[in-house]
This record gives sequence, C-alpha cells and structure tokens, in this order.
Amino acid sequence: MKIGVFGGTFDPIHNAHCFVAESARLLEQLDRVLFVPTGSNHYRDKPHAGAAHRCAMVLAAIESNDAFALDDSDLRENATGYTADLLPRLRAKYPDASFTFIIGADSLASANWVRLDEVLEALERFAIAPRAGVAADALARVIAAIPARLRERVTTLNLPEIPASASLVRTLLAQRRSVRYLVPEPVWRYIGTHRLYGLDGDAGCA
Repeated sequence: MKIGVFGGTFDPIHNAHCFVAESARLLEQLDRVLFVPTGSNHYRDKPHAGAAHRCAMVLAAIESNDAFALDDSDLRENATGYTADLLPRLRAKYPDASFTFIIGADSLASANWVRLDEVLEALERFAIAPRAGVAADALARVIAAIPARLRERVTTLNLPEIPASASLVRTLLAQRRSVRYLVPEPVWRYIGTHRLYGLDGDAGCA
C-alpha cells in the first residue's frame, strides 16, 4: 500500500489542503492520504484552535473521500512534533506501506527542518506542493542542500500555486468577513457553531 502523509496544524483545514491532498493522491498514485494534525509549534505559532476542534474539522472535511483518513499519532502526549519521530510511529501502524510525505513549499522553504535526512531515508517520496509567495530560489537552495543520494526522492507536484491559507481564513474571520467557499462547507458550519477563531455572532458564517 502507498500512503501519503499530509502533516500540518490544519488550523483550520481549508479547500486548498483538500485539493493538494487529492492531487497528490492521483499524481503519486497513492492508495490513501493520512491527514496528520500536529500539536507542536516547532515550525509555526501555537495552533489557535484546540486539537479536538482541529481533528473534528478535518474529519468533517474529508468525510466524502474514502481515500482520506485522519491519523492522530502526532497529537499523542508523547509525540515530539518532529517528522523524524512521527514516521516510525506510522511505520509501526502500517508495516506494509510505503510513505510519501506531502508538504507545502512554504513549510519547507521557511522552516528550519530538523533531521531532514532521516525523514527522507524513511520515505519513498517527498512531494512538494507549490505555494504562492514562495520564491523559487529559496526552495531550490533547500533542495540543493539535500544529499544527492536522497534528492531523487524529492518531487515537486505539478499544481497551480494556490494563495489560500489557514492564516488567511483566520484573518478574514477576525475582520468579520465570510470564509465560505474557502473552507469545505462542513468546516464553515463547524466554525460558526463552535465560534472558533474569535468568531462572534454570525460573522464569517452568514
């Protein structure tokens, strides 16, 4: 079985996440894509919504796609938040699988990755999704620093650059503007029902 591992805070999950995951599934011929929320802020700010809410939104967003699943391995109490530690956990759960890690170009270019060589050793493929605003030369420098023997595992997905982001969703909600159609419909309803991201009244969900 070929499994895609799509990690992130998903704070909240939005339509671009779903598009990237489905595109990676088709382009890399994956049998399943695991959405793996993290509780760690090693690479980004602390999540704004709690883990339970973020998991509920992921489940709501992916319910209609039988090839998508949620994995909470990186939310357990003893999880470190590092991908190098996550992958052995997933290997134990899916011993017969090969893994493709799916990542946005912004996460790769802007974060100081720890033990990246170890991560690549554990993968069949490391698939990068283009992101608007990420300079090609910044991404190229990161890839060039990867040892040649592992660089062949790195691929850039043939996708358009999508400007949507979780931070954009949160910003619009803070401005009392609508995020409908930026996030899956069940997620839009969930945010409104639970008044997440500072939402007050019907702002953003009217």
